[in-house]
Amino acid sequence: MSHRSMFWEYAEALLIAIVLALVIRAFVLQPFTIPSGSMLPTLQKGDYLFITRFDYGIKIPFTDKEIVHTGDPQHGDIIVFRYPKDESMDYIKRVVGVPGDVVEMRDKQLYRNGEKVTEAYIINTDPHSYPGRDNMSPRSIPEGYYFVMGDNRDGSADSREWGLVPRANIHGKAWFLYWSWDDWFTNVHWDRIGTMLR
Repeated sequence: MSHRSMFWEYAEALLIAIVLALVIRAFVLQPFTIPSGSMLPTLQKGDYLFITRFDYGIKIPFTDKEIVHTGDPQHGDIIVFRYPKDESMDYIKRVVGVPGDVVEMRDKQLYRNGEKVTEAYIINTDPHSYPGRDNMSPRSIPEGYYFVMGDNRDGSADSREWGLVPRANIHGKAWFLYWSWDDWFTNVHWDRIGTMLR
């Protein structure tokens, strides 16, 4: 085999690998890193996870245009989305209100449609209560929008502060932790690797 034909064989293999990676990222899985403690204790800073791109519809790559509808976010789903106030940033939170719901907060307790919501996954670290964060008047969720909150209720900037998440901003649903560490290969959290987030 000539050097020229070998070069083109390698180039073709590399091109195929790149195309496959782009297709997987656009339609199947996307990696995401947890940058803060707003989702403690469920997700920790230094967690690396995959989100599924197909749970809430298949979109034309690099657009918000849905070509196949496969489902909608549900109560309790952990989602990654473009931050509505700065769409160059991605956030991760839990869905607590879907279209048609009415959500409110009373003394750190979430109520949905007038009913107290039991949430075993949340933590509250501040004994003080503040308007807006811990006490919020009822808010109706319109079609095409979602109300999201961090599991670390006293340490999360979320829909209580900056409003609703448009359906078009949602990238996908958190699925699987593939790595977790503190920093630079130190203190790897082996017990967290492989955790399913569904």
